[in-house]
Amino acid sequence: MERARAERARPLARRPLVTLLTAAALAASGLTALTSAARAADADLARNGGFESALDGWTCTAGTTVTSPVHSGTTALKATPAGADNARCAQTVSVKPDSQYTLSGYVQGTYVYLGASGTGTTDVSTWAQSAPAWQQLTTTFRTGPSTTKVTIYTHGWYGTGAYHADDISLTGPGGETGQPPAAPGGLKTGSVTSSSVALSWSPVPGATGYAVYRDGAKVSTVTGTSTTVSGLTPSTAYSFQVTAVNDAGESARSATVTATTAQRPDDGGGSSDLPPHALVGYLHASFANGSGYTRMADVPDSWDVIDLAFGEPTSVTSGDIRFERCPVAECPNVESDAEFKAAIKAKQAAGKKVLISIGGQNGQVQLTTTAARDKFVSSVSAIIDEYGLDGLDIDFEGHSLSLNADDTDFKNPKTPVIVNLVSAVKTLKAKYGADFVLTMAPETFFVQLGYQYYGTGKWGGQDPRAGAYLPVIHALRDDLTLLHVQDYNSGSIMGLDNQYHSMGGADFHIAMTDMLLTGFPVAGDANNVFPPLRPDQVAIGMPASTQAGNGHVSSAEVNKALNCLTKKTDCGSYATHGTWPGLRGLMTWSINWDRYANWEFQKNFDAYFG
Repeated sequence: MERARAERARPLARRPLVTLLTAAALAASGLTALTSAARAADADLARNGGFESALDGWTCTAGTTVTSPVHSGTTALKATPAGADNARCAQTVSVKPDSQYTLSGYVQGTYVYLGASGTGTTDVSTWAQSAPAWQQLTTTFRTGPSTTKVTIYTHGWYGTGAYHADDISLTGPGGETGQPPAAPGGLKTGSVTSSSVALSWSPVPGATGYAVYRDGAKVSTVTGTSTTVSGLTPSTAYSFQVTAVNDAGESARSATVTATTAQRPDDGGGSSDLPPHALVGYLHASFANGSGYTRMADVPDSWDVIDLAFGEPTSVTSGDIRFERCPVAECPNVESDAEFKAAIKAKQAAGKKVLISIGGQNGQVQLTTTAARDKFVSSVSAIIDEYGLDGLDIDFEGHSLSLNADDTDFKNPKTPVIVNLVSAVKTLKAKYGADFVLTMAPETFFVQLGYQYYGTGKWGGQDPRAGAYLPVIHALRDDLTLLHVQDYNSGSIMGLDNQYHSMGGADFHIAMTDMLLTGFPVAGDANNVFPPLRPDQVAIGMPASTQAGNGHVSSAEVNKALNCLTKKTDCGSYATHGTWPGLRGLMTWSINWDRYANWEFQKNFDAYFG
């Protein structure tokens, strides 16, 4: 029915407005013609219908702007439906009651819809089942006797791939929009860190939101009177302004305030004495696995960070972490505790870092209570103290982290397992001080998948673990030495190009790492962006050999990924959003498996970074 109605409407919509009124209709209304004044009152009411100003004016569940293909101008909308989301982009427009309007736009893709809701009469939509090239969609409607606002929108259909839209217009008489609000006053800075500045200001009567400007460029829009601008460079001066916004437009900018970010947290992240490019590996210290046991003293000097795998809890929710050395029955060549501790000291004397890694595939850790949080702190401290370790690696997998249904803001988490973990780590950092090394090894499901999905989602039904590491990473970013996401044992993940990327080549590592270094809107919300990490905080996680895990790539593909990210060469089909020669390095599972494969991963790292 929708398609039939839309197809009947299109021929009418192509005619001039005057031809839509028949002689009989004119006679019945007492009018003889449309006056030139009436025609002049019609205007294109859609804001940024060509998407030349990114998504300004539009609210999109999953959308971005692209430079190709475009119908006109330089950019167009690209939106990708996924899961229970149809990638709707909408804006609300002020209109006049009891008036005629024509909605039009150009689309490409499969099952693309253009429509209007809240008309006060009959809501309308039109669609293209298949538009391999740009196709115009047009529909008309009349507003109700008391209608002053209408929402126009475009969307795709579930699971049918990306669609494009451009040059969307709503033609008709403009509504009463009133006046833009006054400029905000009272702008001031709050907490300042090495990568963020908190801002607050006084409320403005009649404002429905506020736009935040950094050094003259708009960086975010918010509904409240405070925000934190993140992703800043340490030891750098910034200027900030805000404006108030309503349906009539945007106010003048506020007075300017300035702030200088704190020094780079080398003394807060425990990374100042790591080499510029570091090799990180997990050492099977509690088990042999198929690769066999490797003694600490036999780990080559190429390995800069050695993660002891694993510390595991006595029960999932106890918070009581224990580290057990591999038994002789399983590891005949295991060294004594005294030899193990002496080898750790020797590594540290050579400038290496040795950490306890908590979790792993079998070590589910859920800090559901403050008692479990406190036990986590005391038990992890006991392990660090006994073996004289440099810090902690958080390798929570499986069901360790998930988000409650009402936990939707990664910047302000309220799920106990998240809040308690952050609190526990901060307590450990405060106890051991500036040299405490903190690393994390989440799976892609818990990080990059957050670009599409976060927790259970706005409508529920999603996996509550989706993106669940994001609030932990964000809360600890100033304490974080290294994040090395496991780019293995992963399903396909959507990158910032809105295409799915799969394991097996350099492209997957490039796309996944680019997301960490560029930042990304969480669950497609352009107003809720996960800020980028510093390049020195990021290493790429890879399997050391084909036996170590799914997603192993050859040394040639490893080097392509490094070339693309650090030199912008060998990039293949994925276009990165920057070049990061300061990328810290590589992580691998595992040192044992690399030894099993004749140290291929280590040798390639040494050859590449010289």
